Amino acid sequence: MSAIDAVNKITERYVKLNKTIHLQHLSADCRTLLQNADAVIEVNILEDPTYKIATD
Repeated sequence: MSAIDAVNKITERYVKLNKTIHLQHLSADCRTLLQNADAVIEVNILEDPTYKIATD
């Protein structure tokens, strides 16, 4: 099972309970993948940090 499948299963269960899932600190790629699920998932991009690659 992929991570997207897992999120979909969890959101299906929570929707039945009239709950909303809140995801934070997502990368740009993750936000793009979850864009179509905004009816049941709240993506808060205002509090997300900027991720960078560490170099030495």
